[in-house]
Formats: sequence, structure tokens, C-alpha cells
Amino acid sequence: MDLFEYQAKELFRKFGMAVPDGKVASSPAAAEKVAAKIGGRVVVKAQVQVGGRGKAGGIKLADDPAGAKAVAEQILGMDIKGHKVRRVLVEQAGDIKSEFYASFLLDRTAKAYLGMMSAKGGVDIEEVAATDPEAIARVHVSPLTGLQPYHVRELLFGARIPKEAHAGAGELLRTMYLVFIQMDASLVEVNPMVLTGDGTVVALDAKVSLDENAGYRHPEFEKLSSEIPLQKQEKVAKEKGLNYVKLDGRIGIIGNGAGLTMSTLDVVAEAGGTPANFLDIGGGANAATMAAGIDLIFSDRKVKSLFVNIFGGITRCDEVARGILGALEQLPNLKAPIVVRLDGTNATEGRRILEEAAHPNITMAPTMLEAAAKAVALTKGRRA
Repeated sequence: MDLFEYQAKELFRKFGMAVPDGKVASSPAAAEKVAAKIGGRVVVKAQVQVGGRGKAGGIKLADDPAGAKAVAEQILGMDIKGHKVRRVLVEQAGDIKSEFYASFLLDRTAKAYLGMMSAKGGVDIEEVAATDPEAIARVHVSPLTGLQPYHVRELLFGARIPKEAHAGAGELLRTMYLVFIQMDASLVEVNPMVLTGDGTVVALDAKVSLDENAGYRHPEFEKLSSEIPLQKQEKVAKEKGLNYVKLDGRIGIIGNGAGLTMSTLDVVAEAGGTPANFLDIGGGANAATMAAGIDLIFSDRKVKSLFVNIFGGITRCDEVARGILGALEQLPNLKAPIVVRLDGTNATEGRRILEEAAHPNITMAPTMLEAAAKAVALTKGRRA
């Protein structure tokens, strides 16, 4: 669960981290009131779960409450990379002397946590990593021993953070780690962390991703997620327990297992198609799960074909085949083609079921690459 900036900063405040004074607003009038309460110059920031807000015009300065109202009118309703702006964060504008980058995340390859810091903050860290990798200090932290003072020193000195910022930045690093651990986060990032003219170090931005699998021990997750709007299909998927991510293409994708589903997206792109979604039905999916997935995918009118790519392990391919046919019975008006590739447990039986059904919508393919090519070919010519 990716939090909005305002949610992440509310979390930071609870842990005692220094963040600018501010409050979220959902209307220009509310933004004006917040600016009046803060006083002085403010910054109005679009609240969307995507980077590049500044370049898109989603972050603007205002000298007074009337100005905050005016820029909020400009920002609210904007579309930033497909994300509509429904709220703005109005904050006290700071006197910025230096900008840094800091984060803690889960490094699955190293089986440890990874802390990173750079004196080059306020820009895309991916760009810094590509053009000047030496500018990023990295330390691995054992989950068993936790963050130690020497880790913090390695980050501060390795990133060449100015000495005058060491005390404040070190304190923020320690608190970020506490947030990361105690909130079961997969990412806690501050970019930029700023040194102000009066020598204070503040988290000017905030990005936090929480592991929803830990929701059972964090009742507050439910409130946080309720403030995050979902696309229609994503909302239905959540209710049905399906792992679904909406994309912007025309070919629906169903796979079992995140790795296979990701690979399916890749081969569709390789074949010249554009995936419309990512839907992982997981291991052990049955006919009902399959039918729910197909129904969900075709509820998106942009989808013109479906590629079902199943490698049966716990999942039985005969159950998947019955699920596909069951879904088609529930969708008698569906005209879109469905390309199916079955392999693994009971694949022979699954293919036999589909071949005997001889449903006009279904096309079989023996391999993943051939199936992707067929899905792309069948999609071409269908109206967008």
C-alpha cells in the first residue's frame, strides 16, 4: 500500500520526525484556510501516488492565502500520469540550504534491509544512480541486530553530507528506520531531506509503502487504505481477493504466480502488444477464481482480447479450463477472443476439455511465445 505524501507525513509526526507544518485540503477554499492558519509563504502540492509532480505543474508556491487558493484551483482536478488530483497538501515553505536523499527498503537479494543516502537530493535517485553511482552511500542492516550507530555514520560520511547537518540528518535516519520496522514498511523514503537556513534538518517530502500482509497487526492500515481511491476494477478485485493491477493496454492478462504473470506481460510487449492489466490468480486457483478473473478483466471496456497463461503446480489446469468455460456461460455476449496456454498439472485434461467445448472465443497455443503472438494478432483490427 503506497501512502499519499500527507499520510506518510502524519505517520512521521507520530514518530516525532521533523516535517513542515501543513495540512491536506480537498478544495481551494480549504487550501486558503490552511494557508491562513500557517501564515507566510506556503507550498501547495498535488497528492498523487506518482513521481514527477513538480515537472507536471503539481507543486506551486503561494505568497499568501489568496494565492494558495488560486494555485489550488489550478492543481485540483489535474491529471498527472493518469492520476487525478483530488487533494492538495498545503505546507509552510522552507528556507532550503541543501537537499539530500535518504531511504530504507527491503533488499530481498541480500536478505537484509538496505539504507541509502546521497547529498544529491531533490532529483530522481534513479538518475543519480545511473550518472553518478558513487554519490549514493549504501549500507545493509541485519534484521537481527537492527540499525547501529556505525550504520548511520557510514551513510552520513559515505554520502558526504555537510557536517553541520550530521546531527539532524542522523536523527531523521534513526527515526526513518523506526518507522520502517514498526510499521512493517517495504520502503521509507525522504527526497528531499533538507538542511534549512537555521540549521534544522527536515523531511520535506515523504514516501512510504506498507506491507498489507502485516495488516492483521496494524488496525490503522484499514483507515489509511480507505483514503486511497481505487479504480473500479481494482476495487472489485480487492473484494474478490484477486491480485489485480490496471494498466493502459488492450490485452487482458491472467497468469498464476507473480513471476509467470510478469513474464507474460513481457512476452506480450515483445510480440508488439500492450497489456491491459496484471492479474495473478495465485496458486491453487479453482474454477470460481478463474471465472471471477475473466469477468473482472472484461469489465474494462478497453480490453479487446485475453491471454490466459497457466503453469499448473498446485493449480490444476482442468479446473482452470472449467473456469474459463464457466465464465463464458456467464458472459454470453462476449465477442473478444481468449488465447489459452496450459502446461503443468492436468494440462492434457485441461486442453481436452477446451478442445471438446470448441468454444468460438477460445484459441489454444502450445507455448507462451506462440500464445502471446496469437493474442496480439487477434487484437489487431478490433476497435479501440
